[in-house]
Amino acid sequence: MASFSRRRFLAGAAATLSAPALLRAADSPRVATLDWALLETLLAISANVVAGTELRQFRKVAVTPVVPGGVTDLGLRGTPNFEVLRFARPELILNSNFYAWADARMQPIAPVESHAIYRPGESPYALAEQTTLAIGEQLQLAAARQLTEKLSTKLERYKTAFAGGDGRPVIPINLGDARHFRVFGSDSMFGEVLKRVGLTNAWQGATSYSAAAPVGIETLASMPDAWIVMIPPHPADAIEELSTSAFWNALPAVREKRVLTLGSINPYGALPAAMRFADLLQEGLDDAWNG
Repeated sequence: MASFSRRRFLAGAAATLSAPALLRAADSPRVATLDWALLETLLAISANVVAGTELRQFRKVAVTPVVPGGVTDLGLRGTPNFEVLRFARPELILNSNFYAWADARMQPIAPVESHAIYRPGESPYALAEQTTLAIGEQLQLAAARQLTEKLSTKLERYKTAFAGGDGRPVIPINLGDARHFRVFGSDSMFGEVLKRVGLTNAWQGATSYSAAAPVGIETLASMPDAWIVMIPPHPADAIEELSTSAFWNALPAVREKRVLTLGSINPYGALPAAMRFADLLQEGLDDAWNG
């Protein structure tokens, strides 16, 4: 990583006294990433992000944190444009195990460091927390620890609030079409949040460290007591078809208005996705229980 002069350090320290965190990001190393979980983490802690992948789609799916207009789009995650990455002049590239194949192509551009948030048999929440703190320490961004502490405190508060609810389990799903969905198990980030706020995940089947797909819509009939929590994005035609489906409308959860549709969330996200899921779930259940 590039070294910084004493003059630049003192100038940055002086700016720190008056400028908000988002405005101080330019004083930290220029960082790029191919991975969305790392991208949302970097944005959430006000890192100086100069390049990421599929930014238009990220804005639609992850929604938050907001991607500044000056961040360069590197194209598809599976086929990033390395020449564009070079022109973005990153001083550090953060990568994940999902895109390790690209390390050799990126190392001549800038130092590459890898962080894994999703690994079989391990807690994505714990790995995301470790990753957030490690990156924050490296980039000297206090917002990293603030993020972990804020989320931990919030989940404890929601746990107390949910304890006064109806005690029903929750099944978080994302539609593939009107007949199939993917479900997020205990080893997904959404599943981790459910556990930490004291809610039971109605899906007890196996998943692959995030989600199981495709699952037939008829499976929902085996969980009649659950809240169905739908996490966009969904195909528009799937929602329209479901609304007229005799099977769907016969489900107890649908008849009893126990279906929540949240805002879009990055399903392979890090702590910002966990926080967004927790916030939207709390808002939805609170409205349903007290509305």
